[in-house]
Amino acid sequence: MFIFAHTINKQMEQMTKKNCQNRIRVVLADKQITNRWLADQMGVTDMTVSRWKTNKIQPSMSQFVEIARLLQVDIKDLLEVDFNKNGVFSTNNN
Repeated sequence: MFIFAHTINKQMEQMTKKNCQNRIRVVLADKQITNRWLADQMGVTDMTVSRWKTNKIQPSMSQFVEIARLLQVDIKDLLEVDFNKNGVFSTNNN
């Protein structure tokens, strides 16, 4: 689990550096969940969720984990990344 968390943390750093995108908007739409519901569950404002969805800001790693739990998806579903055959992350932008 530590290796996976460490790998995710490295990916999050890459997302910030490379201005990669998250998929929160897509997952919320697929599950027909509102910004308000996610904001209430996360203890943040609707504006924060809106900014996550438009990739103006990114949730913290712990927030990504909580969002995945609340939406009942794998955290990978929230990140626009690919896994190579060795399970190593690479961004879709590469």
